Amino acid sequence: MSKGILDGLIVIDMSEVYQGPLAAQILGDFGADVIKVERAGSGEVLRLSDPASRAKAMMSSHFAAANRNKRSIALDAKSDSDNALLQALLDRADVLIHNFRPGVAERLGIGYEALHKRNPRLIYGWASGYGDTGPLATAGGQDLIIQSLSGMARESAPEGGLPSFVNPPAIDYASGQTLVQGILLALLAREKTGLGQRVAVNLLDTAVAIQSLEAATTMMHGVTTKWFDLAPNFVFETSDGYLTVLGFFRPNPLQSLCKAMGVADASTAPRLDTPDGQLAHRAEIHALLAPSFRALPTAEALARVTAEDLLCQPTQSLAEALAHPQIAASGLLIEAPLPDGQTARLVGNPLKLSDTPATLRKGPPALDADRAAITAWLGQ
Repeated sequence: MSKGILDGLIVIDMSEVYQGPLAAQILGDFGADVIKVERAGSGEVLRLSDPASRAKAMMSSHFAAANRNKRSIALDAKSDSDNALLQALLDRADVLIHNFRPGVAERLGIGYEALHKRNPRLIYGWASGYGDTGPLATAGGQDLIIQSLSGMARESAPEGGLPSFVNPPAIDYASGQTLVQGILLALLAREKTGLGQRVAVNLLDTAVAIQSLEAATTMMHGVTTKWFDLAPNFVFETSDGYLTVLGFFRPNPLQSLCKAMGVADASTAPRLDTPDGQLAHRAEIHALLAPSFRALPTAEALARVTAEDLLCQPTQSLAEALAHPQIAASGLLIEAPLPDGQTARLVGNPLKLSDTPATLRKGPPALDADRAAITAWLGQ
């Protein structure tokens, strides 16, 4: 098994939940030695977040999803002995990742300025909700709250409807990926300067950056962009599910839909003979074609619409997506060993490198499982 392009890199992960742990896990996927420093007693909060796993007396699936390729040690950073152990770890580290609120790291003696003096080569990665300036700097951040504050929930709402939230923590995920990018750039800079630097990312900035296309239109023209409403796009119910059909980039999507469903070409009507006209009368078109779609199973409707060269795929549940043959072909899903001897099916790293791929070297660790090995390595 390849050791990974980041073999020899020592990463101290003091973060919790998803944003920071994801970033540390990605570094571990590509060979870094990631040491997860958890709070003494309870460990990382994500260990306690999954009722389904608790009911089966298993490791939290949420923790398992974000903490493979890591070793664990539990410390009380407020105690003198454990803080000294933490300082020894940070003296040897290449990268630190944490998501403490502003001021907390400084009170623990691990603020950027203090650590930069002790270990000038350390890359100091800080993930937060809002950064360390502005009126919300010390407020708590969470993905759903950030969706609300950033405009994402309002802009995702249907016309006249309540704000709508994306269920997965997509902002956390994007923020974690951005933090990895920053850490890797800082490592490249260290090759030239010999010095580490502070790398900071926050959820609110990430959420607004995700909306950069829509934000440009809002700031330049005062117009809201809703992608589903820019073309004659539809979600049709089938006899056993749903199908999403897009009219983007097609000269006459209604004609193609009518042909696919075996009905008379409705696009001959003057009000429906252009994509703009079809968009303006989308409700009428949906009502016209809905019975034909409801009479067909999803697979048949998909085959018919695809044959007419329209963008079209089933509107699946997550369970259906995980079982899709395309996901199987991509090799995205992995099986990771758990500390109790069981195996967890998890989503692996989506990044594909031809020569130095992501690897699974160890499953998510039990709390404090690696204390003896880590303290021996430190000579303590």
